[in-house]
Amino acid sequence: MAKTHELETKNQKKERAVAQHRSQEEYGSVPHSFVFHRGCIGKTVHQLILDVRRVMEPYTATGLKVRKKNSLKDFVSVAGPLGVTHFLVFTKTPSTINLKLIRLPGGPTLTFRVTQYSLIKDVVSSLKRHRMHEQQFTHHPLLVLNNFGLQGLHIKVMATMFQNMFPSINVHRVNLNAIKRCVLINYNPDTKILEFRHYSLKVVPVGISKGLKKLLQEKFPNMSRLEDISELLVRDINLSESEAEQDGSHNITELPQAYAGRGNMKAQQSAVRLTEIGPRMTLQLIKVEEGLGQGNVLYHSFIHKTDEEIQKALARKEAKLQLKAERRRKQEVDVERKQEQRQAHRKKSLEGIKRKKKQAEGGDSDAEDPGMQEGQNADELSDDDTEYYRQEVGEEPEEDLFPQRAKRKRSPGQSVKPGKRQKRGHPAHEQSPEPSGKNSKAKCRKSPWFRGQPQQQRDSSHPLKGRPSHQKNAYNSTRQHRGAQNRKRNRPLPAGQQKVKRQPGSRLLGSQRQSRHTLPGKQARKGKGAFRKPGQAGKRRPV
Repeated sequence: MAKTHELETKNQKKERAVAQHRSQEEYGSVPHSFVFHRGCIGKTVHQLILDVRRVMEPYTATGLKVRKKNSLKDFVSVAGPLGVTHFLVFTKTPSTINLKLIRLPGGPTLTFRVTQYSLIKDVVSSLKRHRMHEQQFTHHPLLVLNNFGLQGLHIKVMATMFQNMFPSINVHRVNLNAIKRCVLINYNPDTKILEFRHYSLKVVPVGISKGLKKLLQEKFPNMSRLEDISELLVRDINLSESEAEQDGSHNITELPQAYAGRGNMKAQQSAVRLTEIGPRMTLQLIKVEEGLGQGNVLYHSFIHKTDEEIQKALARKEAKLQLKAERRRKQEVDVERKQEQRQAHRKKSLEGIKRKKKQAEGGDSDAEDPGMQEGQNADELSDDDTEYYRQEVGEEPEEDLFPQRAKRKRSPGQSVKPGKRQKRGHPAHEQSPEPSGKNSKAKCRKSPWFRGQPQQQRDSSHPLKGRPSHQKNAYNSTRQHRGAQNRKRNRPLPAGQQKVKRQPGSRLLGSQRQSRHTLPGKQARKGKGAFRKPGQAGKRRPV
């Protein structure tokens, strides 16, 4: 028994998988639709969109959300993977409401003007008895077209568009119980108006008395005045006028299959009754276009052009398309050229990086000055300038006067032991025996190089003669700055004040810091209190 149960379970799984695969194939083979709007619409038009989605069920997106920033390209990009084949787009202008039927992916596009419409709630509220339940919307409606066999390109395009919007029906294999609704589209050739109607379908048996039909429908009539039940089957009595039927040859047919409902047997006469459930629309065709609303106008109900005008319009459009293709081709060529340049630049940069790495690994780290001569070292040039300045001026140059000067190399016999730093001036072996109280600038002024020479001759014999102007300016500014520092350092102190020696790592406070600030003397002597607000001098910050 256990093995039999397992086999049955496996067979059920296989049947279920086959049924799912078949349903997926059937679902993918039928047309699907999106019903949405573009632009600003009113509340009633929005409700009309929801009602049209109700008509197109179950092969439509009932919960489709549309945002203002969504464009038609967004819907087209999504429609392909989802298998959507038709768009029903509603738009509204200050005067009219328009409906566009678009066939994906290549068109055509039909534009209709909605002259009149009624919502589902309006239609249902006008009926005394309505038949509308959820089971009706589990299957697609049956499409019925009337007066679409006339001559005309636009009529054939409309008929083909409406037929492809709903799944096709095989008459020999259709299940009658799956037909619960009906969509009727009627075309009036005189007014060129289309009537769109949506009905609920019901089948009832005929050929029997109304009393027996009541018994079959489990509705027992009032039989208090009858002497025998046969009177109920023979005569139609005690039935209200609202229960009287209006069936005739126009809606009575013989059922090829058994239909849901009591008395609807195979090969029996039954009447087909239609009850309108809405929505209701009156449409007028405006134009037929190629593509997704941007192609050639194949038909226009208001604008008529001659063959010459059509040819000129086609020529303009063809020229426009050729220009667009040429621009695109040129753009592609430019993009390829830029990519090649980018690749070449990248390759060249990588080669330069590799070459620099090899030079660094080889030890060739001496960078040459672009202003130097060939075969001349930067250290040699800097040493020559320094030695020339030392011989002509008689003192050591400033560090920033010759930026390229490297550290002085110690001679082999020079001691490495740190000694006392000497004042900048003449070297120790070239110091003159003059008194030490006089600074180096006074020495230079009293030297025979300055004495008794005119200004022109002094400029001609300047120690930096022949050097660039920026070196001369640096030399002059350095001498002026050192003179100002020496004068400030040798300024006599006031009576009773001693020179404070600053310890390493200490801070100067109060008036000791006045020489370091550019504030006036009175404000500098105040110290930190000069920056406090009035009345806040004695207060301290809470701990």
